[in-house]
Amino acid sequence: MIINQETLGAIFTAFKTLFGKGLESAPSAYKQIAMTVPSSTREEVYAWLGQFPGMREWLGPRVVKNLSAHGFKIVNRDFESTVAVPRNDIEDDRYGVFGPVMSEMGRAAGEHPDQLIFSLLSAGFATNCYDGQFFFDTDHPVGDGANGPVQSVSNMQSGAGPAWFLLDTSRALKPLIYQERRPYRLVNKDRPEDDNVFNNKEFVYGVDGRSNAGFGLWQLAFGSKAELTPANYEAARSAMMAFKGDEGRPLNIRPDVLVAPPSLEGAAMRLLNNGTRVEIVGENDTPVAVQNEWANTAKPIVTAWVA
Repeated sequence: MIINQETLGAIFTAFKTLFGKGLESAPSAYKQIAMTVPSSTREEVYAWLGQFPGMREWLGPRVVKNLSAHGFKIVNRDFESTVAVPRNDIEDDRYGVFGPVMSEMGRAAGEHPDQLIFSLLSAGFATNCYDGQFFFDTDHPVGDGANGPVQSVSNMQSGAGPAWFLLDTSRALKPLIYQERRPYRLVNKDRPEDDNVFNNKEFVYGVDGRSNAGFGLWQLAFGSKAELTPANYEAARSAMMAFKGDEGRPLNIRPDVLVAPPSLEGAAMRLLNNGTRVEIVGENDTPVAVQNEWANTAKPIVTAWVA
């Protein structure tokens, strides 16, 4: 092949097409549990986090609620992935063997938001959220009306097993935030005068983007390291549904997603998909099939990013 800007442009167009197909084919679930927020600067401040303004009877002047009680911010990060294609392979018409690499780069870019969001869940047991406590903690401070006492509220179960997470994703506000400054794109350095071509006989292709993930509302999430059993699942649901806002108003939390690592896939599927479950009863420990009251109460999401 004669190498010139026309042929190199055609090759890059083909690589971009393969990258785009890989990007579109990537399995992705982060949008189910995170709200996507476009970013226009280096960082974004989420002063309104923690606010659940409710309705009140309008008597006298309006009561304006302050949405600047918290200053939680998410700083954008840069991400990249870069490969080099030897010039000789282009000359010898062997550039087609790099097509799968471009597709895989697209797939990796498409999966990256999932990696950021779901790995953040696992980090929630030791990472602060907007109220200064760990996202999953035993003592989130919650008020009880304008002059009421501050109470400690837990959104976690302790244990020694792999973590699983129960979430309410039914609202516009979500448990997590995916902040996107610049979407992922494929770029090239393939001009003959580029240093990588002149010095190393390589054409360079790379993916880059700017984004980050952060915690949203802890009230919409519950983390557990206890065994994934019907009893523990029930306790997690009960705790979440009892959460109140700082005004003492019930938040009407409705857990609808269960996130689990691959090691808990079987337990999650049996708990949420089976119409019956087995209980051990009697002095002889007899297994008995009973109706599974938790079937279809939440959607299971199994991902390696929380393992």
